[in-house]
Amino acid sequence: MATITSHATTMASFFSLRATPPTTRVTTTRLVAARTTCNLVVRASLKDLAVAVVAATAAGAVVAGNATAIQITLGSDDGGLVFVPQNFEVAAGEKIIFFNNAGYPHNVIFDEDEVPAGVDASKISMPEEELLNAKGDTYDVTLTEKGTYSFYCAPHQGAGMVGKVTVK
Repeated sequence: MATITSHATTMASFFSLRATPPTTRVTTTRLVAARTTCNLVVRASLKDLAVAVVAATAAGAVVAGNATAIQITLGSDDGGLVFVPQNFEVAAGEKIIFFNNAGYPHNVIFDEDEVPAGVDASKISMPEEELLNAKGDTYDVTLTEKGTYSFYCAPHQGAGMVGKVTVK
């Protein structure tokens, strides 16, 4: 924007110098050269933007194609106290993103009695006193041990906000 504003100021000066002596025409030529440079800068910026958009789209396609993450919604759109989906499968090492949607506050606690042998539920759970308090808050976890894991939302476990993930 600053370049365009500067360019407009230069054009106003250029037109005001039309009837000036020949030495000023050299300055006018410089102004025209500055105008050309300004256009090149704008074109280069637009080209860089287009390259960035193409790169971001390609990166998104790679992530989607590899299915390296899954999003689980905490709270249904109508305010239900549920995980959506409630039961799901992931590949070992795939990231699970728990996304706060409605009916919060929520958290994600893995049941220590319902995780594969050798897995420390406290290391993959949120601390029970921490909560996701706003729409869009997230908690990410990556499970590497194959097996079935049960989890719940501590504030809403009694209301049935529980889930299960099977790691293949």
